[in-house]
Amino acid sequence: MTNGRAFDKPATYRIRVQGTLDSQWSDWFDGFTLRAEPGDRTLLTGRVADQPALHGILAKISNLTLPLLLVERVDEPS
Repeated sequence: MTNGRAFDKPATYRIRVQGTLDSQWSDWFDGFTLRAEPGDRTLLTGRVADQPALHGILAKISNLTLPLLLVERVDEPS
């Protein structure tokens, strides 16, 4: 178990949403890479500075009313 502070450090995340976003949205999503997937889905992959930055990305997804399918931290907390 972590003490929670490990999540306040930079990390890479994969976020999958229902809906199609093309690569032109990358800047709006703070430089995340966007990849269209089968089934009208988009995979966003990128690095965030900390948990507040991650919540900012998730808020942008929410503002677009895209259903959230996956949020996965790729890096292991140290």
